Amino acid sequence: MSACAGGAGRTGMAFRQALQLAACGLAGGSAAVLFSAVAVGKPRAGGDAEPRVFEPPVWAGAARPGPGVWDPNWDRREPLSLVNLRKRNLGSGDDDVPPRMDHYKAKATRHIFLIRHSQYHVDASLEKDRTLTPLGREQAELTGLRLASLGLKFNRIVHSSMTRAVETTDIIRKHLPGVCTVSTDLLREGAPIEPDPPVSHWKPEAVQYYEDGARIEAAFRNYIHRADTKQQEDSYEVFVCHANVIRYIVCRALQFPPEGWLRLSLNNGSITHLVVRPDGRVALRALGDTGFMPPDKISRS
Repeated sequence: MSACAGGAGRTGMAFRQALQLAACGLAGGSAAVLFSAVAVGKPRAGGDAEPRVFEPPVWAGAARPGPGVWDPNWDRREPLSLVNLRKRNLGSGDDDVPPRMDHYKAKATRHIFLIRHSQYHVDASLEKDRTLTPLGREQAELTGLRLASLGLKFNRIVHSSMTRAVETTDIIRKHLPGVCTVSTDLLREGAPIEPDPPVSHWKPEAVQYYEDGARIEAAFRNYIHRADTKQQEDSYEVFVCHANVIRYIVCRALQFPPEGWLRLSLNNGSITHLVVRPDGRVALRALGDTGFMPPDKISRS
């Protein structure tokens, strides 16, 4: 498995490392954001009759725009904010703002393809034994063929380090020869934030939201943002990971309430396509697409 330039074949970032990355200002974020990345809903008083009140996640910030208002600096890469930061740091005046604005403007569009892993053996007790089923392997082949048929020049494949994602990637990459691959712990499955409305069949411990939520938020900040100012051409990147991670990322990228992630549903091997424009605008081209699979090959386990 080839490695992308600037990184080993496996980035292998554990939870503690994710927080360290955040402390260094990962994608413009702050360490304080990730230590309280998840808002766990308050218990219902008097049973289900009373609606639950959510406190906004700390990463939303005190100046979070109201509903329906787009935050142009969602990825902390909006040119004017970077110019103003430099002005504050250096004490410079307003005369140099226009030329510096051009220096901080992105020029390329990022196409982000989020792939949910294929069907796997869910009953295995150990994570390493949760390998793909025969159907799952067929699904990965179909997903790889679909990506190859798009005729795009993919730049890299980033995948979760969990077994089912690794095996899905190994099959997909056969259809995308020459594309470098990177493994990361940041994209591992987890509980990103307590869903609203809650569900009775899935209730992880509260601490899991804080541990997984900080990591998955770090993944969002690390991978979902407008292009670097040095990038001249549009890029096409594949991320092979998990349903919870993808659904959370979609909500965050579109600035929808992240607590609504569980209202979305994704099939195994599905393709979700996000587009991040140079001006920071985000579009969802496809969500959980499996139209390229025969009906008898579709599953959601």
